[in-house]
Amino acid sequence: MKEEERAAIVLRAKAELRKRLRALRQTTPAAALAKRSERIVENLRAHEAVARASSVALFFPIEARHEVDLRALDADLRARGARVAYPSVDAEGAMHFRFATLAELDPDPLGFHGAPQTAPAADALDVIVVPALALDETGRRLGYGMGFFDRALPRFAAAKKIGVAYDFQLLVEVPVNEHDVTMDVVVTDARTLIPKRE
Repeated sequence: MKEEERAAIVLRAKAELRKRLRALRQTTPAAALAKRSERIVENLRAHEAVARASSVALFFPIEARHEVDLRALDADLRARGARVAYPSVDAEGAMHFRFATLAELDPDPLGFHGAPQTAPAADALDVIVVPALALDETGRRLGYGMGFFDRALPRFAAAKKIGVAYDFQLLVEVPVNEHDVTMDVVVTDARTLIPKRE
């Protein structure tokens, strides 16, 4: 199979998975997702990389998309003196991470609350927590298809990349292309997985 054919098949598979997983998340009661988010936060707190990190990037949940809510983790990190960064997309469509409080985050046309462009940029981070529509046990991740995280994460080679999702979003295999960034750790409400690297 030619590379172009394989890429086209992967794109179609991703589109179908996004549709199904969005629908599944939308039909799950908000109260149930809130409980799952609490367990994800507990699992993140217990992870060694998060527990010892002095700088962590989180994301603000897009409530309309029923994303994992990490706001309780933000409070924990700040209480012990860690710096917390949030994504920020500039006018050229590039994602950066900037140190900001929850109160400083601004809603944008993409639907998420991002750090203001005036907030201090993070040139290094210990941990980056990444949202996902799906993950698999090897750390492969399916996002929304915009590529923001996949373009931004390679600039933070030393950071531990932790993909988070509800356990029903954990798949046997996630289709990926060569530009997709693999997670170092997978955290759901039911488990924490450290992918094995070949």
